[in-house]
Amino acid sequence: MDQRTQVFLLLIFAPFLVLANHQTGGEDVLGLNSLKALWTNTPASWGTPDPCHNGWDGIGCTNARVVTLTLSSMNLTGTLSGDIQQLSELQILDLSYNKGLTGPLPEEIGSLKKLFNIILVGCSFSGLIPPSIGSLQELVFLSLNSNRFNGKIPSSIGNLSKLYWLDLADNNLEGPIPVSNGGEPGLDMLSHCKHFHLGMNELSGQIPPKLFSSNMSLIHVLFERNKLSGSIPSSLGFVKSLEVVRFDSNMLSGSIPVNLNNLTTVSQLLLSNNKLGGPAPDLTGMIHLQYVDLSNNSFDASDVPPWFSTLESLTTLKMESTQLQGEIPAALFSLPNLQTVVLKNNQLNGILDIGTGDNPQLELIDLQNNLISAYNGGYNGTLILVQNPICTGKSLSYCKISNSADVISYETLSKNCVPSSCTSDQVSSPNCKCAYPYEGTLVFRAPSFSDLENSTRYKELEKKLTDYFLGQQLGDSVSLSNVTKDSLSYLRLSLEVFPYGQDRFSRKEVSNISFQLSNQTFKPQKYFGPFYFIGDDYQHFAVETEVPSESKKSSNVGIIVGAAAGGSVLVLILLLVGVYAIRQKRKAKRATDKNNPFGKWDVNKSSGGIPQLKGARSFTFEELMKFSNNFSEVNDVGSGGYGKVYRGTLPTGQLIAIKRAHKESTQGGYEFKTEIELLSRVHHKNLVSLVGFCFDQGEQMLVYEYVANGTLKDSLSGKSGIRLDWTRRLKIVLGAARGISYLHELCDPPIVHRDIKSTNVLLDNSLTAKVADFGLSKTMDDSGRDHVSTQVKGTMGYLDPEYYMTQRLTEKSDVYGFGVLMLELLTARRPIEQGKYIVREVRIAMDKTKDLYNLHQLLDSALGLGTPLKGFERFVDLAMMCVEEEGANRPTMSEVVKEIETIMQLAGLNPNAESASSSASYEKSSPKHPYSNEAFDYSGGFPASKIDPQ
Repeated sequence: MDQRTQVFLLLIFAPFLVLANHQTGGEDVLGLNSLKALWTNTPASWGTPDPCHNGWDGIGCTNARVVTLTLSSMNLTGTLSGDIQQLSELQILDLSYNKGLTGPLPEEIGSLKKLFNIILVGCSFSGLIPPSIGSLQELVFLSLNSNRFNGKIPSSIGNLSKLYWLDLADNNLEGPIPVSNGGEPGLDMLSHCKHFHLGMNELSGQIPPKLFSSNMSLIHVLFERNKLSGSIPSSLGFVKSLEVVRFDSNMLSGSIPVNLNNLTTVSQLLLSNNKLGGPAPDLTGMIHLQYVDLSNNSFDASDVPPWFSTLESLTTLKMESTQLQGEIPAALFSLPNLQTVVLKNNQLNGILDIGTGDNPQLELIDLQNNLISAYNGGYNGTLILVQNPICTGKSLSYCKISNSADVISYETLSKNCVPSSCTSDQVSSPNCKCAYPYEGTLVFRAPSFSDLENSTRYKELEKKLTDYFLGQQLGDSVSLSNVTKDSLSYLRLSLEVFPYGQDRFSRKEVSNISFQLSNQTFKPQKYFGPFYFIGDDYQHFAVETEVPSESKKSSNVGIIVGAAAGGSVLVLILLLVGVYAIRQKRKAKRATDKNNPFGKWDVNKSSGGIPQLKGARSFTFEELMKFSNNFSEVNDVGSGGYGKVYRGTLPTGQLIAIKRAHKESTQGGYEFKTEIELLSRVHHKNLVSLVGFCFDQGEQMLVYEYVANGTLKDSLSGKSGIRLDWTRRLKIVLGAARGISYLHELCDPPIVHRDIKSTNVLLDNSLTAKVADFGLSKTMDDSGRDHVSTQVKGTMGYLDPEYYMTQRLTEKSDVYGFGVLMLELLTARRPIEQGKYIVREVRIAMDKTKDLYNLHQLLDSALGLGTPLKGFERFVDLAMMCVEEEGANRPTMSEVVKEIETIMQLAGLNPNAESASSSASYEKSSPKHPYSNEAFDYSGGFPASKIDPQ
């Protein structure tokens, strides 16, 4: 080989060598390296050459392009460079809780046209919010709260037609609220936005009447503690979707608009600490009001308004210093949910009649500095009548000031274990394990309750947080403490999340947890109201492998020295380079195919766009052949209309179930796409886990965890050989309900399964229920949150009649199917058997005056009818509520879960036990194939035979 040939080969193969080492788009690498140069404390993984190929922490990629940058609570310091515009495919930007990030947002952020989520909560960014942000037409979530931004709100934000969440609170923003004018956009154009969170700023001027209109979708309007003046516009009364309204601590004047009375869905109304005048407002029509604070305004002197005694949902009434006069009606204190009444500094007089004082929730009545002359009642809570005639010259208990504590003494307790003695840096978790928790503060901006000492609410929140993070295997447990309420009535709680299965979090886990909270993915109970989270820096990340920064330089030096050694050595090097480049090119192609397994996805043929995944593993066809012993007959464990299911074993020893589609399957493409998209982002112990998928060599395969005991139907029919008594059935139905409830209420957007039935509930070795088969599932996005209009699909017998008639799908359609499943658990009969429909049969036979509701002839004998079935009647009542004809009359799945938990307690069972049975405690004969079953599908309104492997 002559020298010219050697040089030619070098020129040919050198570019391939570069491509083999760098798969991420060049502009993305440039942008990220620019950020890295400006930031300190970046993860060690940012020292590797390739962000996508080498897996930089906080970087998510699709097709070798950076689409997510999420690095919250990483203790980053520095500024945000204009070079961020190089990340042209970026969709999510989350740098929250890095207080060391300072300086302005670069104008170039407006170049990232695919951004739909910007979360920069709790940093120290300052300067103006760049007007270019209004060019991000895909933006759905804009959260810049708790920074140091100043200047005006850019009117260009009004161009963001898809915006759902706008949070600019807790900054130094000033000037007027922008509305459209003469071609200039404004916030009034955000007709799809549900959240205006603009409190704790310096906004001034009047509230433009144009800001609100009847075509808006707002549920939260929060403008507390600004400098707004003028009157409250009557246009506010046109926004019928409102739930929380805060204009307190401004300088508003004039009368409260009469048509605010039309806002029947508002539950929290805070207009205190203004200069509002005119007559005291009539709130009679606001029937869902729970928390009302109109204190410190200048209303005309008037008697107590009638609505004091009629708002059944009222928990908190505050109208201090509002010139109220006359007697307080005794009926006020009989409102069933009332917790706090503060009417001090008024002219209330006469006899105070609290009645029998039998309202256990009523904790505080503060009437100091009024004209009350007498008191009747046996009230045992805190009553303050200081500076009333009744207290002249007396030292009674209610004639003394009683200050409520600023800090509520609530702290999460250990769960039936002895707290561990940990090192100085570690903390003992509620499960008594020493660990380094991730900490932060939850801030609730408008809670609808005021009984702050009621620990039940915090326990419910604690349980919901624990279930949420445990379901995703992110957190082992959570702890709440330091409950306080500040001068703005914000409720603050310290939160600790403890790691799952280890003593500390990885960077990815911390970023994931904080994103769930900052992105509002986690939904607390509604009565806590709108919230935000401020995370602390995490100091105890799992040890990362440091990357030697000089390794590549040393390699380059070696090549230069070798090249200089002589022509013979150079020939050898060039030959090696050529061979290496060819091999690396092939390796890069294989890696690209693996990173982009859907490169050959046919959008038209496969019923929809390319699947969007969140972490599912891609298997090659050869790998799955090996794991299943060439799809041998001995590993064939079921078949159906979709295809066959094979048992397999991963190299780790984990058993898997491989669902292989028939190539001629007409439904396979859509179901394949739906299942991998949904199951790749949902994680709960009562949902079957997706291990991965294969889209290779024309094959479509889904890989699940292997669920050894098959379907619930197999056990009810006797095929599996497992005997299910009453207690086991209760535990199984609770597990299934929890899985469905997770889909409805903890997924964002929520998911409707659409095919709840006994063949889609699998039982593992411990008889833990796992909901399976998401091929027909639908997501409920915000644009169609109440329902989705869609072609009717489901299984005959379980199908919601309201959905079938209207084609309007809601979560209540799953509730109906679950109700049928509950009846199937009682009877072990198919929903439709010999022309008889189980729901109708139970309704006809039911007689609540007789034992077991007169259902003896329908019940499965395996229930153990010779022994008392504790909770049976409530179980039947719940099932029949679930199968009500109208969805509005059915409970939600979270309500179903709570009721089943109560039924289990009546039966002497622990609803939080790990499983329905230990693996050794149930009787079982020779099992059948666990994935074999037969059902009927009702797809598109036409019945068709179907054998469904899951």
